[in-house]
Order: sequence, then C-alpha cells, then structure tokens
Amino acid sequence: MVSIHHWLFTTIMAGFVLMPMLAFAGESGVTVGDTAPDFTLADQDGKPRSLSEFRGKKVVLYFYPKDDTPGCTKEACNFRDNIDLYEKHDIVVLGVSYDSPESHKKFAEKYHLPFILLADTTKAVAKQYGAYRGLTRFLFPKRMTFLIDETGTVIHIFEQVDVSNHAREVLQAFGIEDTLNAGQENAEQE
Repeated sequence: MVSIHHWLFTTIMAGFVLMPMLAFAGESGVTVGDTAPDFTLADQDGKPRSLSEFRGKKVVLYFYPKDDTPGCTKEACNFRDNIDLYEKHDIVVLGVSYDSPESHKKFAEKYHLPFILLADTTKAVAKQYGAYRGLTRFLFPKRMTFLIDETGTVIHIFEQVDVSNHAREVLQAFGIEDTLNAGQENAEQE
C-alpha cells in the first residue's frame, strides 16, 4: 500500500517534470522567412478583417495580453503616438488579443487608437503564430510582434518587447530612421 507521503511526493515531483513541458506547449509557430499565415478576425467594429487584405503593405502584427492594462496601454499608445510615421511609410499596425470586439472598441476609443485591433477569441491565430505559450496562454497571448513585408513574408519577430519603445524598435527593424524624434531633437537644440 502506498503511503500518503509517497503519493504526495510523487505527485509534486511529476508536477515539476510536467509544468515546464506544459509551459512551452504550443510554442511552434511561424519563423522568419515563412509566409505569414492568413487569417480572418473581427476588428473593434465587428468587421471581419483578413491579413491578406493588406498584401502589398508592410504589416506590424502585434500580440498583446489584455486591453486597458498598464503594459498593453503603454505599447498601444506608443504605436498611436508614432502613427504618422507608420502611415508615411505605408505600414499597417494590427493589434491582436483574446479580448472581444466590444472590449477592443472601448480600449480604442478611450485611448484614441487609430489602428486596427483584432479579436482572437478562439485563440486560433495566437496558436498559429506561436503566441499561445507559457503558463498563462489560456488567459492571454504572449506579448510578441511579427513584421511582415509587402509580399507577405515574416521578416522579423520580436519575442521580447519593450512596451515604452516598441514603436521605434519596429521602425528600426523595418530599416526606417525615426525622423520624428530626430526632428524634435533638432528643434530643441535651436
């Protein structure tokens, strides 16, 4: 007969072995050089939007955990504050989380976000791209960004994101100098 202590010890040890495996389950996804998988998700207005409708433009596809939380708000506002430069270079910004279109609409209106937010309520796109990972994957996608060129090819993946500076990091990865900030620095020197 197995003692309760032996059973408890075995259960705890099994947890230590299985948890890391579960934490990384579902981490496969696209890699640099792959064609970005097409998908269709509802935007903040409930309108179905497909990645393929942006073929011919550069696309920033960024996954974020949750609407109206501190880090996600900072990241979204960072893109918002630099949207003129993105538009100048014909770059589309698409934010994706598990939140509903209604939640996205409130978030976009509250912070005046001028770009598309997509509702991945089934988590299918996060799984497809590899943003469905970690112990919290059931609740939130992993914060990561995919840069897609005009032909639909993934050219860069950010797996670590600095929410305060991400818009600039993305522009640099696209090979674009941050002329807005450079202009402001020059104006301050005069």
